[in-house]
Parts: sequence; C-alpha cells; structure tokens
Amino acid sequence: MPTEHQTKFAKYLESLAGRDNRAALAHLRRGLGKPPGTAPEMFPIVVPWTSSMRDWDADAYYVVAALFGAHPMAAQKGNFGDTCRIAHGKRRSAHGSADEEGVDSLERRFVAMLNAHPDDLQWHLRHAVELASGAEVPVNWAELLYDLSHWSHPDRFVQRKWANSYWRSGSGENAEEQPTE
Repeated sequence: MPTEHQTKFAKYLESLAGRDNRAALAHLRRGLGKPPGTAPEMFPIVVPWTSSMRDWDADAYYVVAALFGAHPMAAQKGNFGDTCRIAHGKRRSAHGSADEEGVDSLERRFVAMLNAHPDDLQWHLRHAVELASGAEVPVNWAELLYDLSHWSHPDRFVQRKWANSYWRSGSGENAEEQPTE
C-alpha cells in the first residue's frame, strides 16, 4: 500500500494533467530513457518531493514522473500487473485472438519485466506504459511508485503481486485451468 507521501505525489502529478499543464508534462517526458534524476527539466517538479530522500529512494519518483508525463491517465486501484493484463487484452481483441505469436510476445515482455534488474526496469516499464497508453488503460501511479520502491525486496512480493494480477481470471489460453485466487 502506498505511503501518504507517495499518494500525495501521484495526486500532484494528476493535478498537472488535470490543469492541462502541457509544459510540465513535457518536462517530465524529458526523463524518459535517461537515468533517474539526470533530466534537469524535471527538477522543479520532482525535487520538492524528494530533496530529503536518499538517491535510490528518489529514483522511483523520477521514473514514475517520467512515465506519467508520457501517459497521464490515472487509476485509483489495481497494480501494474492489472494494467498490463487489461492493455494486453485490448491489444489481443484489436488484433484477433488467433494471434498466438503476439500473445506470446506480450507475455515474454511481461516476464522479462518481472525478471528485470532495477537498473533495467524503467526500459521495460516504458514499453509497457506505451502499450497502456495506446490501449487507453490508466495506471495506478501511487501503487506503481510504492512497488518500484520495493522492487529489490528479497521476497519479490511486488513481482508476485503483478504476476497474480496479470494471469488471473482468463488472461491465458487455459484460463479455466488456472486458479483464480
């Protein structure tokens, strides 16, 4: 569950989109594809929220802010596994359910994201957010921020949570054989 600070940051990002602050969103997008905290255009937006944090804690804020700039649609519930499941389902519907190669490709990308080292995760997230944007699927940004801050936990509870959300209730071909817990 996101902290109060993480939730307020996500609400702040949403307010930028709500006010149609295109300049701020463009500044956030400048962080895409760059190491967290290296796009100076983002500083006025992110630093007030992260100035007292250790760098590795602040990195998640920069990653989420850059991704939000690219896809400023917000959900209030669910996790990124849900986002990917819904976006992949919409893509499958648009391209026909017979596109097995496409389904396999999406699942391989999702598994690669679950296996990603924290330094490589933003690349995987960027592609998944692009897919969500194209499918007009909102993201729970506060939950994503919380999850990124716990990505390296030895129990890998974030990865398991995303996997449970992604493969639940019929996202695979043999859905009736899969548990729905």
